[in-house]
Amino acid sequence: MSSLIARQLRTISPRAAAGVRRSGVLSLSARKLSTGLTNLATEEHEPKFLQAVGMYFDRAAKHSGVSEEVLKHIKSTDTVLSVTFPVEKDGKTVMIKGYRSQHSRHRLPCKGGIRFSSEVDLQEVEALAALMTYKCAVVDVPFGGGKGGIMINPKDWTEAELERITRRFTLELCQKNFIGPGVDVPAPDVGTGPREMGWIADTYRNFNPQDVNGAGCVTGKALSLGGVRGRNEATGLGVYYGVREFLSFPEVQKKINHHGKVEDSTVIIQGFGNVGYWAAKFFEANGAKVIGIVEHDVAAYNRAGIDIEQLSQWRKEHGSFKGFSGAQIVNDPMTLLEAECDVLIPAALERQVGLKNAHRIKAKLIGEAANGPVTPGADEVLLKNGTIIVPDLLLNAGGVCVSYFEWAKNLSHLRFGRMNKRWDERSKGQLLALVEGNAGRPLSEVERRQLIHGAEEHELVYSGLEDTMIVACNETRQTANAKNIDYRTAALTNSINKIAASLSGSGSIFTHA
Repeated sequence: MSSLIARQLRTISPRAAAGVRRSGVLSLSARKLSTGLTNLATEEHEPKFLQAVGMYFDRAAKHSGVSEEVLKHIKSTDTVLSVTFPVEKDGKTVMIKGYRSQHSRHRLPCKGGIRFSSEVDLQEVEALAALMTYKCAVVDVPFGGGKGGIMINPKDWTEAELERITRRFTLELCQKNFIGPGVDVPAPDVGTGPREMGWIADTYRNFNPQDVNGAGCVTGKALSLGGVRGRNEATGLGVYYGVREFLSFPEVQKKINHHGKVEDSTVIIQGFGNVGYWAAKFFEANGAKVIGIVEHDVAAYNRAGIDIEQLSQWRKEHGSFKGFSGAQIVNDPMTLLEAECDVLIPAALERQVGLKNAHRIKAKLIGEAANGPVTPGADEVLLKNGTIIVPDLLLNAGGVCVSYFEWAKNLSHLRFGRMNKRWDERSKGQLLALVEGNAGRPLSEVERRQLIHGAEEHELVYSGLEDTMIVACNETRQTANAKNIDYRTAALTNSINKIAASLSGSGSIFTHA
């Protein structure tokens, strides 16, 4: 692990240093999307993802106090773009299908990822766009919700072919005015990353050379292309912050009989991609025992705690957890979701806790790091059993929050901290000199540097993310307590009210005569 990441982890917890200095590189392999994997825990009659989002919305709408007319406006998808274009592969022409959904433009730009998966369909894109609208509202990020996808398996295509597909899809977005720093700003998602975001940014820049803010047309870029430090681990860090906050609430501690601290809590995480890996690292760094990691083929389990970096290195070298000596390998990975633990973090696929397994879940708190991992039916079962559920639209909002910071950085054309870091250090140094004089004892150079250190960009990003999550978690808690409702319904209620206030404040020049 780089020295930068080691410093970042230390900003989360002073006691984290011992376990995070081992070298290692996170695999950027995308999580697998499979219809079969998303149906393992669900009954046939359980709703699909889009229906589930709608059901959760309807449940929260009853507590919002917003009129039926405005609720219809908020719930409906504004615009959907569906495109088909040809790409040559192995001497043959293949027709590629792509989508971009803008669920709500009550705030602009729209914001949401672009995924590459053979399982992409219009319903999934619309559901994820709606979730992005509610997610942005709950954490006060001034964006509308969007989502996009291309129906391909990226493993079936070479890098050159993927570049042609990405650039052609971006061209379609440019031609239809579905991309731009003030219109619609994509980000990485399943099967995409900084490489694809770089291709999108370059294509947009070539078609809009006069747009001085063009770098803000997409987020999740590499640092050399205008990315922001801290974006890679943002969602996993947000998951850690959110769970930490909810564990600190006295009413949560009483309900689940927990001591209220991350330290010594047992954690099981499903998914070891970007979100799962970083969530595991931050929980481990702050004293939790990560006792289980669940992947699509097998799971790793060690009641004494798993060394996350060793497991990551093993999978990077061998392609699987199989053979890893630091944990018991479980061949039926879904069963590990049912093991006893304080915190269960589904960080992989939709619909992983359904009516087939909800009654066997023993976790005291479930933190939804993935989108839609718990079905509505399973949600009801878990709530009746006294399980605390921290919902996806709140808990995994770290990614869009730091994407907002990256977008703001691109529009300002200025690295965070560049203007004030040295000034802060000089001011602290002068104050420290007065303290040393009065105390009669000079500090060592190491102590002095620690005390006067000015914030780097990643530290400001971490600080902004932490503040955002603390505020959003407390708003959700207050609504839940005031209305005696669960946290998912409370978070969605807050989102609906914020969106309704925005619509009401701006009015509409075409709705009324």
